[in-house]
Amino acid sequence: MNIILTGATGMVGEGALHECILSPLVEKITIISRKPTGVVHPKVVEIHLSDFLNPGQALDGLSGFDACFFCLGVSSIGMKKEDYERTTHDLTLAFAKALLPRNRELSFLYVSGAGTDSSEKGRIHWARVKGKTENDLTKVGFKAAYGLRPGYMHPTPGLKNVPSWGKYFTWMYPFFRAVFPNRFMTLGEMGRGMIMVAKNGSLKPILEAPDIIAMAMTHPRS
Repeated sequence: MNIILTGATGMVGEGALHECILSPLVEKITIISRKPTGVVHPKVVEIHLSDFLNPGQALDGLSGFDACFFCLGVSSIGMKKEDYERTTHDLTLAFAKALLPRNRELSFLYVSGAGTDSSEKGRIHWARVKGKTENDLTKVGFKAAYGLRPGYMHPTPGLKNVPSWGKYFTWMYPFFRAVFPNRFMTLGEMGRGMIMVAKNGSLKPILEAPDIIAMAMTHPRS
């Protein structure tokens, strides 16, 4: 497969990129990033895009992709509501619509999060915004659009974009995974699950942690 990936300088994007590099199912990964990632690999091509809200002609020459792994995202903590809406919903839709004309057979995989509100009517602002983003992506016109809602993701050893708070949970991960299997998974499972959704599709447009883990288990061994 030929994959577009955003958010490679964040934890989820770096994890997905790592799994794509390892996967025999992925031939090429085109990273779209605001800043250099420093990743050098025969599978990887990197394109720098300074403004995701206004991609303009930067995406015009990109065609023939099988999937987009949209892992770009920000925390709502400390942000004004309108700023969060712009950098979450508006930015994602602007990127998707710019990508569409030459990639109508593409599957768009949007990483939202556990607790996202599909009704767009709940009390929690970030959950409503991400729910609206998921909903609106299904109307863009791609072959398929999926919302992926992982819970906590246990970091992959050796990767660098791990939040500082992650170290406080790492040693407790086996316990939490056993007690809360619907909310705890590994970053590797997330990446492999995305690859398999891109490869085979899913009957569910929204995939929670157990769905992603189940998809990951079907990935062939490297």
